[in-house]
Amino acid sequence: MSVLYEKKGKVAYITLNRPGVLNAMDLDMHARLLEIWNDFNADENIWVGVISGAGGKAFSVGQDIKELRERYKAGEPFSSFGSGGRPGWPRLTERFDIQKPIIAMVDGYAMGGGFELALACDLIIASDNSVFALPEAKLGLIQGAGGIFRLTRQLPLKKAMGYLLTGREMSANEAFDFGLVNEVVPAEQLAETVESWLEKILLCSPMSVRAIKNVAYQSASLSVEEAFEQHYHAEQRRLESADLVEGVNAFLEKRCPEWEGE
Repeated sequence: MSVLYEKKGKVAYITLNRPGVLNAMDLDMHARLLEIWNDFNADENIWVGVISGAGGKAFSVGQDIKELRERYKAGEPFSSFGSGGRPGWPRLTERFDIQKPIIAMVDGYAMGGGFELALACDLIIASDNSVFALPEAKLGLIQGAGGIFRLTRQLPLKKAMGYLLTGREMSANEAFDFGLVNEVVPAEQLAETVESWLEKILLCSPMSVRAIKNVAYQSASLSVEEAFEQHYHAEQRRLESADLVEGVNAFLEKRCPEWEGE
């Protein structure tokens, strides 16, 4: 199976599973991911997700170029931005209805669409041998899964353009210094480190976490004044949730809260 999907407690683990081709993403993988993201989004018993790549060499090197060539030979129109009309749409890189946090656990190469997928996640935890790049210009392509949009928003513009226009590689430590990656650790400590982040997230109210994600992204391009005036769907759900009362009561009663996630 091109993508593995496992639920443990409140966490969903999604694993890109084509290690023989460094987890290059073909149409079958995209179709499978759509099913998984839909289930992840709908399952109220799941509060957070982790996406990784199998094999220990790559998170994903992006689009399966061999398959792409065959698709073009078969007469498929050339694509630009987004995945509309193709399997897997809407893909995570252009999906904005998921308010549960998603962690990208990167070990090895995150190139092209693989890097774009990681950028679409809320946190990135990487091994120290990981390498990031958006090399599409070297192939006559463009960073059509949001790489241009996200990198220029998450880095100073000139710095982002340097990587976009040349396709040059960025080390994990460079990505950390730029603020793209939350933590860099030796590969043998990667899974343990991600679990530590999960534990901290799960100590928080899932309703608060979803509201924070919703507000942070929806208000990112607004002035502070405009941000205060917005309506945030996940924040409204938090205000109406049992978690709000439980959190206050637990604090005053000096006990651990028992979150319901509703």
